[in-house]
Amino acid sequence: MTATGDDNGNAAPRATGPAGTPAPPGAPGPTAPDGPAAHPRTADGPTAPGHPRPADRPTPPGRSTASGYRPGHTLPLRVEAVRQLKRRRTLVMAAVLGALPFVLLIAFAVGGSPDGRADNRVTLMDTATASGANFAATCLFVSAGFLLVIPVALFCGDTVASEASWSSLRYLLAAPVPRARLLWSKLAVALAFSAAAIVLLPLVALAVGGVAYGWGPLRLPTGGSLAAGEALPRLAVAVVFIFVSQLVTAGLAFWLSTRTDAPLGAVGGAVGLTIIGNVLDAVTALGSWREFLPAHWQFAWADALQPQPEWGGMLKGTAVSVACALVLFALAFRGFARKDIVS
Repeated sequence: MTATGDDNGNAAPRATGPAGTPAPPGAPGPTAPDGPAAHPRTADGPTAPGHPRPADRPTPPGRSTASGYRPGHTLPLRVEAVRQLKRRRTLVMAAVLGALPFVLLIAFAVGGSPDGRADNRVTLMDTATASGANFAATCLFVSAGFLLVIPVALFCGDTVASEASWSSLRYLLAAPVPRARLLWSKLAVALAFSAAAIVLLPLVALAVGGVAYGWGPLRLPTGGSLAAGEALPRLAVAVVFIFVSQLVTAGLAFWLSTRTDAPLGAVGGAVGLTIIGNVLDAVTALGSWREFLPAHWQFAWADALQPQPEWGGMLKGTAVSVACALVLFALAFRGFARKDIVS
């Protein structure tokens, strides 16, 4: 191999034959070495003619995400339900709701059976010890206005704000879990736990009251009674309506949970706004305006415990509660979709 000059005066290799003699015309020149030097390496890896870098390669048609990634399969409901079930506040709330019938049972045992009023007006409280069904209805009556508000506000108000307070919300979204999927999973589990809490109370009360006072018919405050086979479906209707009426509290708590990083603020705010609604409903000067308050219909379920059930009040209450809840849920999803997650 000998060197010859090029136009710029630089040495260029020239093929030579044996013992330095020039190679005959048409002989192949020197071959390029095989290895890394043959393919220059870039930041994205080795490149070769006709082989674009990975960043330059076109995306296969119909594929805009990573292979195997399915947004609908992220954060399954079962996983979220197990996480919420193992939390201490869930167990404490279940214990409180399960203990209320025993507290009332002890109160009636110590104070005696409730007596009627001086005006001979009979209420559900006056018939509490008539049968197990009456005892269950009484437990619903004393808890629907406030006690059952707390688990709904707790489960729906703590679900997103707690993740933010633990600084784990941004990691869930980076998993990646789509924001809408995250909210749907948490809302569905929160509503399921709220429904379970509302159902738990009358079930325990029915069992405790049945053992203590028997399985007799449901004595109606307006007079007459319902057989046990007819009373149970009526109580089921009452429980369903109570859950529907609490959807407003659920919507308030869930919306606040997406707006704050403090779980106590979301839960307390929902409970406080529910109390304000009850106070406004007590202002008779508002007249017919009170019918637009969800709190105005919270005891409409008592119309189901009549010889002939009245559905008008429950239908109006359902319409108001569902409409308000849908607006609040929509605000929660809309605000969370545009929110900068920094915690």
